[in-house]
Amino acid sequence: MSVSEQARRARVAAEALAVATRTAKDATLHAMADALVARTPEILTANAADLAAGRDAGLSAAVLDRLALDEARVAGIADALRQMAALPDPVGEVVRGSTLPNGLELRQIRVPFGVVGVIYEGRPNVTVDAAGICLKAGNAALLRGSSSAAHSNAALVAVLRDAIGEAGLPMDAVQLVDASTRDSVKELMRARGLVDVLIPRGGASLIRTVVEESTVPVIETGVGNCHVYVDAAADVSMAVAITLNAKTQRLSTCNTAESLLVHADVADAFLPAVLAAFAEAGVTVHGDARVAAYSDAVLAATDEDFGTEYLAAHISVAVVDSLDAAVAHIRRYGSGHTEAIVTDSQSAAREFVARVDSAAVMVNASTRFTDGGEFGFGAEIGISTQKLHARGPMGLPELTSTKYVVTGTGHLR
Repeated sequence: MSVSEQARRARVAAEALAVATRTAKDATLHAMADALVARTPEILTANAADLAAGRDAGLSAAVLDRLALDEARVAGIADALRQMAALPDPVGEVVRGSTLPNGLELRQIRVPFGVVGVIYEGRPNVTVDAAGICLKAGNAALLRGSSSAAHSNAALVAVLRDAIGEAGLPMDAVQLVDASTRDSVKELMRARGLVDVLIPRGGASLIRTVVEESTVPVIETGVGNCHVYVDAAADVSMAVAITLNAKTQRLSTCNTAESLLVHADVADAFLPAVLAAFAEAGVTVHGDARVAAYSDAVLAATDEDFGTEYLAAHISVAVVDSLDAAVAHIRRYGSGHTEAIVTDSQSAAREFVARVDSAAVMVNASTRFTDGGEFGFGAEIGISTQKLHARGPMGLPELTSTKYVVTGTGHLR
């Protein structure tokens, strides 16, 4: 089936979803979650085929980690759907309202986008997260994953569609776009008038391609070159713990720290401890000359290193002479995702928060908290690094638009 035909079917499904009650949508989400758990063996069989093909193709350990499913991960994905069902329905929410001087009643309410296309790389959990969050917000979803997860995605979508149909909503609320050819991506990006919005999730190349070549409006989700800045007034033990968590808690996510900046005044106390912790954790450090002075294991950092989202056991590290220098470094190399400051100085924290232009700024907390689930939004569809419509973790309200409802009593202008 062509992408255009899938989009037309999605538009029909979207009409039904737009008026579906919260009760119906939540019951469907629970049905989807139950079906995932019940059919876990067939999902894992499909995933095993993808993992075997990925290993044969030489995919990196980080990519294979993002691709891999097991019983616990499937259960976690299902739980995310149940948690989503417990969240308020954004559709129909009154954003603002008033009575105008002429007596007209004005309300701005949330409404679904309609048809949402999601283009993403080899993370099967995105298939379920995107399907669920789109459905809860009243949208039909066209999901175009990567060929590396083709078997997993096909199994997941088959399970979800069956559950949606059995729950009484249109099965075409969720459709999987063929990943065997790049032509399907081009078709999806050119389906203006049939697809209301596109959301790319993945590496810099994928996002750039979608943003630059799509005629469909795009909500840009960005790469995560996230920084931890250890201020002169930092508590050293806290700084080591936060830095290690931000880098190593999970290597392959966009909110993982990829760069560490250390104020010169705390370098002697902090760097030996954190470098030892990195060595024990198997993290390779790419540092400037001042960092290299603390360990022979430090590799010389290049300009490219400081701008790299590693998604692996590597981190770039630099010593800076001031908070000004830290902010300048982040503005030069950062991707606008998440930055953290570790400090006991309220004034330094306030200045850092005010001057760093990113979607999320952490004070004495790990960058790993930039996440829809951690923020209490439920499963997210992505973390937006743009400044229009949505920024940061995109939960249910960010998957809606608004309309104005104007009620009069025979008013004429």
